[in-house]
Amino acid sequence: MIAIIDYGLGNIQSFVNIYKKLNTSVIVAKTPQQLESAEKLILPGVGSFDWAMDRLENSGLRNSLDRLVIDGKKPILGVCVGMQMMARKSDEGSRVGLSWIDADVRKFKYMDSNIAKPLPHMGWNNVSQIGCSVLFDKLDSGMRFYFLHSYFLSANNPKEIVGFTSYENRFVSAVQRDNIYGVQFHPEKSHRWGIQLLKNFAKA
Repeated sequence: MIAIIDYGLGNIQSFVNIYKKLNTSVIVAKTPQQLESAEKLILPGVGSFDWAMDRLENSGLRNSLDRLVIDGKKPILGVCVGMQMMARKSDEGSRVGLSWIDADVRKFKYMDSNIAKPLPHMGWNNVSQIGCSVLFDKLDSGMRFYFLHSYFLSANNPKEIVGFTSYENRFVSAVQRDNIYGVQFHPEKSHRWGIQLLKNFAKA
């Protein structure tokens, strides 16, 4: 069973609808007990980094998440700001992140490019797989996903990077560290590519 973590942010119903179509058991988790009952977790996220961290802290789920993910090795997929929250900190605010991934969150202006691109980075873009990750099983090199963000994950450990996307320069769009997965794009808005990725995560 997949649990979509409900801490007040994210396209929760979109995830639920996709998994129901895939005949995969899914719940919306608002309590630690519901997190415990699930085999896998999805941490959605929209908006600003600090606002998302505040909402997660106030939900009463933070401690259970740390225990289940870090100690219990329960698989979790962070989406958009949900992935950024897995880093240590963000240029977008002052809050400390979950620190599950060896990374910080930067704004696109920090990229070394003379070509100005509009922010946010919004719309469809390609993702290039790096190495091997179950997230991209049965997805070809032309896979495209929907993005909406002005900040990106600056990962320090190359072994944790499984996907890149180009906008000005190349940025990290997917990461994996053992049971921890993260994507900058929105699979729940990405049609067949996103549906396949969510199906892959359910089987991870």
